[in-house]
Amino acid sequence: MARFELKLPKMGESVAEATITNWLKEVGDRIEADEAVLEIATDKVDSEVPSEVSGVLVEQLFGKDDLVQVGQTIAIIETEGDAPAETKVEAAAVPVAAAEIEKTIEAVKETVSAPQDFASSDKFFSPLVKNIAKEEGVSVAELNGIQGSGKDGRVTKEDILKYVEDRKSGVVQTPKAVEETPKVVAETPKAVQAPEPVVQKSQQAVPVSVNGGDEIIEMDRMRKLISGYMVASVQTSAHVQSFIEVDVTNIVKWRDKVKTAFEKREGEKLTFTPIMMEAVAKALKDFPGMNISVDGDYIIKKKNINLGMAAALPNGNLIVPVIKNADQLNLVGMAKAVNDLGNRAKAGKLKPDDTQGGTYTVTNVGTFGSVFGTPIINQPQVGILALGAIRKVPAVIETPEGDFIGIRQKMFLSHSYDHRVVDGALGGSFVKRVAEYLEAFDVDRDF
Repeated sequence: MARFELKLPKMGESVAEATITNWLKEVGDRIEADEAVLEIATDKVDSEVPSEVSGVLVEQLFGKDDLVQVGQTIAIIETEGDAPAETKVEAAAVPVAAAEIEKTIEAVKETVSAPQDFASSDKFFSPLVKNIAKEEGVSVAELNGIQGSGKDGRVTKEDILKYVEDRKSGVVQTPKAVEETPKVVAETPKAVQAPEPVVQKSQQAVPVSVNGGDEIIEMDRMRKLISGYMVASVQTSAHVQSFIEVDVTNIVKWRDKVKTAFEKREGEKLTFTPIMMEAVAKALKDFPGMNISVDGDYIIKKKNINLGMAAALPNGNLIVPVIKNADQLNLVGMAKAVNDLGNRAKAGKLKPDDTQGGTYTVTNVGTFGSVFGTPIINQPQVGILALGAIRKVPAVIETPEGDFIGIRQKMFLSHSYDHRVVDGALGGSFVKRVAEYLEAFDVDRDF
């Protein structure tokens, strides 16, 4: 009998770890090749881990809710046939390695697990600061206590590097060191109390009265994450909105004319979304200042245009899959990408990498009948565009012979942008350019 090590697969360039949410197979269960063994979750998407071989699950090396790094062995599957020499040696070492890993995790639990749980902090830390904290073993408690020199007291790269240097030289003590020296704490209360003013606590929630007939439902994991993201975004970015009304009569007529032939030739349904996405991608090329991110006091100009596409899930939650290099796709390619990501999102088949790397987001609030909205920016991006419902409205039509009233198909575009780095001139000009591309749509074009 051979023993196969089931490892946590690579899930994208920016995904390094995942949490085990559920074991679908128990020790002793028979597993077929490509059959799902367990469910995992990253910070944005849930997925399954299938087995590469057929056999019997003989060992689970991690439990539910454990955090696993990409490439780590998570289970042992016993297969039929003789195992290669190298496989046998590795399999024999698995129990010992697992025990050593468990001891190591317990020994460094305070210094390793804490820095990675940045979601427990009410303060905003840039990706650069969090990466340095992880590399240097700086806990969330320590980060909260650092006096930031950036805007609104934010911790900058220089602040955390100075803290790390001071900690190594003994100028400052880690929380663990303070616990081990209570006398020093008692004699120097200022050193303990100093961090308190910079810890930004959220306001106390207003007590909610519960009556006998009320039902109490706990938020699921994804809803808790979404809640945290939305609050953090509002606290991070200065949201400003610009609105513009667009005449999309030509687009509606063109789609009605070609949608049947499009589906017959391409095997895909043609919705309005890819047409809108195409216009947004063009506008981002014209205004690269909207295709940026903010890292502390630095602005990062993104080379690629990766469009996030907000999608509602059957359970009411929201997810934002990303169309990579959207500016390089023609309308057919855009339609295929939109339909693929939308269908997989509804079926819960998105991969972690499908939600990573977005540089700008589009959300279609018109799907639910909304005329326009004020969407919240998807951090660390600086803008998000809401597409309103397309409606038939009376409008003034200008002609060489004079003006007259006619029925037109119109919609509102709602642009939310980060006023820290995007002023009204850029934010308004960008959404106006999107509108111009839509209104200039060629009704004689091929798809």
